[in-house]
Amino acid sequence: GRVAARLVKGAPAERPPGVWVREELLQLLSLSGTLAGLSVTVVALMHTFDANATTTIIDDLFAVCALLFLLCTYGIFTALRMRRSRLARMLVRVVDTLFLVGLTLMTAAGFMMVYTVW
Repeated sequence: GRVAARLVKGAPAERPPGVWVREELLQLLSLSGTLAGLSVTVVALMHTFDANATTTIIDDLFAVCALLFLLCTYGIFTALRMRRSRLARMLVRVVDTLFLVGLTLMTAAGFMMVYTVW
C-alpha cells in the first residue's frame, strides 16, 4: 500500500491536505462550469419540442441545475481566494452540498427527459 503510493509521482502520501483540497476545488470549478453549460443547452433544446407540462417541468429543473452549478462556480472561486481557512472550509462544505444537490437534480431530470421525450 504505502510503498506503492510513494512510487507513484504525485501520490497522496507526498502531498499535504491543503494541496488536495485546492486541486479538488479546481477540478470541481471546471466541472461545475461544464455542467452549467450543459444544463443551459438542455433548456434551450427543450424549447424546440412541443411544450407540454412535462417538458416545462424538465426545463425548469435543468434551469435550477444551471443556477446551482453557477453558484458552485462562484463559491469555489471565492473559496480559492479566501485567506481565512475556517470560513473557506465552511464555504467548501456549502459548495459540496450545492454540487451534490445539483447533480442529483440533474440526474432525476435526465431520467424524466429520457422517459417522456424519447
